[in-house]
Amino acid sequence: QAQLVESGGGLVQAGGSLRLACAASERTFNNYPMGWFRQAPGKDREFVGGISWSGSRTYFVDSVKGRFTISRDNAKNMVYLQMNSLKPEDTAIYYCAAARSIVGSAYVPAFSQEYDTWGQGTQVTVSS
Repeated sequence: QAQLVESGGGLVQAGGSLRLACAASERTFNNYPMGWFRQAPGKDREFVGGISWSGSRTYFVDSVKGRFTISRDNAKNMVYLQMNSLKPEDTAIYYCAAARSIVGSAYVPAFSQEYDTWGQGTQVTVSS
C-alpha cells in the first residue's frame, strides 16, 4: 500500500527554523503534486503549500509566504517543507499529502478534497 511518512517535527523557539521531510513509499508519487497541510488543536486542517510534480511550481497560503518553501527530490522520493521565522501560531500537526488524480499538469491543488493519500503527521511546536 502506497504510503507517505513525515519526519522532522519538534519543538523550536519563535524565530527558529525546522525542515520537515515527507518520504514516499513508491516512485509513482514523483508523478503527482504534493501538498503540506496543518491542523492546530480545535481548528480545521488547513492548506500550507504545495508543489507540482516536477517542482516547477509552488503555491503557499498567505500566512506562510516568504517564510516557508517547498522542494522535492524525485530521485529520492522525498518532499521537503522548509519553515523559517517560525511563529507560535505555526504550532500544529503537519501532514503531507499526494494528489494522485492529477497527472501531467503543473496544477497545485489547495483543497484537502483534491488529495487522496496522507501521511500520519508530525508535530511542530513553536514556543514564544
